[in-house]
Amino acid sequence: MDVGIYTEVSLILLAAVVLGAIGLLMRQPLIITYILLGIVLGPSGFGLVQSQDVVALLAQVGIAILLFLVGLELNPSYVRRIGPVAVATGLGQLTFTIIIGFLLILLLGKDWLTALYIGVALTFSSTIIIVKLLTDKHELDTLHGRIAIGFLIVQDIAVVVALVAMSVLGGGQTGTQGLAQVLGEIALKLAVLGAGMYLAMRFLLGWLLRFLARSLELLLIFAVAWAVGLAALGDWLDLSKELGAFLAGFALSASHFRDAISTRLAPLRDFLLLFFFIYLGMKFDLATAQQEWFTALVLALFVLIGNPLIVMVIMGAMGYRRKTSFLAGLTVAQISEFSIIFIAMGMSLGHVGEDALSITTMVGLITIALSTYMILYSQPLYQRLERFLKVFERREPFAEKRFEAEELTDAPYEAIVFGLGRTGRRVLQHYHAQGIRAIGVDYDPEAVAAMHAEGIPALFGTAEDQEFVLGLPISAAKQLVITLPHLDDIQELIRTVRGTSFDGRIIAVARSEADARALRAMGVDDLVNPFELACEAILRLTRRE
Repeated sequence: MDVGIYTEVSLILLAAVVLGAIGLLMRQPLIITYILLGIVLGPSGFGLVQSQDVVALLAQVGIAILLFLVGLELNPSYVRRIGPVAVATGLGQLTFTIIIGFLLILLLGKDWLTALYIGVALTFSSTIIIVKLLTDKHELDTLHGRIAIGFLIVQDIAVVVALVAMSVLGGGQTGTQGLAQVLGEIALKLAVLGAGMYLAMRFLLGWLLRFLARSLELLLIFAVAWAVGLAALGDWLDLSKELGAFLAGFALSASHFRDAISTRLAPLRDFLLLFFFIYLGMKFDLATAQQEWFTALVLALFVLIGNPLIVMVIMGAMGYRRKTSFLAGLTVAQISEFSIIFIAMGMSLGHVGEDALSITTMVGLITIALSTYMILYSQPLYQRLERFLKVFERREPFAEKRFEAEELTDAPYEAIVFGLGRTGRRVLQHYHAQGIRAIGVDYDPEAVAAMHAEGIPALFGTAEDQEFVLGLPISAAKQLVITLPHLDDIQELIRTVRGTSFDGRIIAVARSEADARALRAMGVDDLVNPFELACEAILRLTRRE
């Protein structure tokens, strides 16, 4: 029975609400529930969704908006600094994953061409899912978040090269000459696109945004049109929609209207990404999965464990701390939808069979599901594994020292502020305005750089690094202000501070009543719950005289 596209989409949304509510009760990530919904509604389930083209279109627009917002949040000056580690880690992970994966698949009994195809497919991680998870955890602006986005963009470019190379093979251009032509065409297209973006940023976008900002509604429509339009341009140039959408956001990242655009597009992004995860679940085929489950399980374990280890080895060798390497490495513990597309293209060319597609699809679902939990619970996971990860850190993690531009002076600081988000930044600025010697600490290099630009001392570092914390002038301080978002990080910091001779006040921000109870039990002197303060302020304003 054909119920019509409108009714079908409305039923999908209703089912998403019901299954999502069940997922919340079971404390499951919404990503997993949406993928499961796609399996249930798709061909492998009840086959209730007939308008798959509509779902696919909404999913593609959602991806464009997501990557547009990622580009919007990247500061061009920061990209220049973070570029080397992103390129080195991205290319290194691609190389080692292909080699090790190829040999592993050969050992599992596959022919060399199938092994090569699947080995390449295992290198691509899902930028969309990682960005969504890091955004939900408020870790997109941390050092490991920025590095992860950097090498995921490198992977996206590698995807473009692989897919275009495959299309050339399909067209009969083989050999060294054909491959050189492909790479030359890609380089030329990227150069032309980059030059066009530079000219637009220099001479057009600033004036245009100031004009459109007279109407916030029109500014929002322009942002969507700009994101989707450049995604379409990237697709037309045979690069990728994802790369075009990312560059669209990057072009506006230096604009004063960045925050206004980002805030208004976030709900639209979340709504449209629902269809992406449902569409991903619809692609799963239960019938063919039964034949290759063992091979898929072995390869899934390789992606879940091997890919993060490869990233940790590379970043450790480059001088990054083991926690930064670990958290960044978790972001490559899954494969992406492009992996399935790549195998499907090889299958259309007659290079691989249905078994390769079945294996890759299963690996995708297993790794996406499990890596979601690994990333969501990355902090407690790191605490359990920390003692085993020392081998991935040099004695002197020199790479992160580049961000520690501020040197501690001999003069004591009266206050130390941990966390330079909106609250911590305002507190540190207040201390500075009052003539109180205070210093800030944050794991976001951009937040530290912003304080330096104002002439306010700040250090790049993580509150969970005991060696770093013990190197701070804590003993002479009279106040410690902690505005960190995660309870585990606050507790670890307090335990470290208690081991010193510090005898001043500890002021902490509690995000919930449960957090407040836990921090009171640790002897925190003063607790601030911003939500309760907001409620009390509103009640005072509305109280009748």
